[in-house]
Formats: sequence, C-alpha cells, structure tokens
Amino acid sequence: MRKVLCFYLKNCPYCLQAQKAMDDIMSENPEYQNIEVEWIEENENPDIIDDYDYYATPSMFVDDKKIYEAHLFETYEECKDHIKEVLEVAMEKKDENSLCL
Repeated sequence: MRKVLCFYLKNCPYCLQAQKAMDDIMSENPEYQNIEVEWIEENENPDIIDDYDYYATPSMFVDDKKIYEAHLFETYEECKDHIKEVLEVAMEKKDENSLCL
C-alpha cells in the first residue's frame, strides 16, 4: 500500500465533503483502513504545496501523481467515487514497469 496525500483548505465546502466521504468509505470498507492518508492544509504548509501541481482543493496524490482534483458543483456521490478510486490506486502494488503509475 502507498500513502495518499490530500491537499485541502479548512473552510472549503468541497474539502469538508471529501473528508466526510473518506470517513464513510473507510467505515464501509475496512480494507481501506490500513492506507496511510495525510491531510495537508495548504495555507499552513506553503513549502509543501509548491512541489505539487493542482488548481482546486481537495486534491489527492499517490506517489506524487495527482489522482483526484475536485471540480465546481461536484456532488457528494461524485466525490465519494473519486476518493474510492484514489484508495484503489493506493492499494495497488507498485509495478516499476507500469505505464499507469
């Protein structure tokens, strides 16, 4: 399993939605509970965010590759589906020859 980095803003409604979706997914799927997830508040960590290319929050990375970036008017269900995809990528075994990662 690989670590997930989640960039967010404290008062962002899409970030709050993503945190709720992550909690719901983790409780619905115990296999995801072993994935290390680090939430990084971008205003508190400007030195870290400079190394990542994203426009909107929340944005989620696995192995420094952006897997998910929220968009305006995204529903809870859309968000939840994207986060599940992120967690699936994090669970995949890293293949050095893979074109996907």
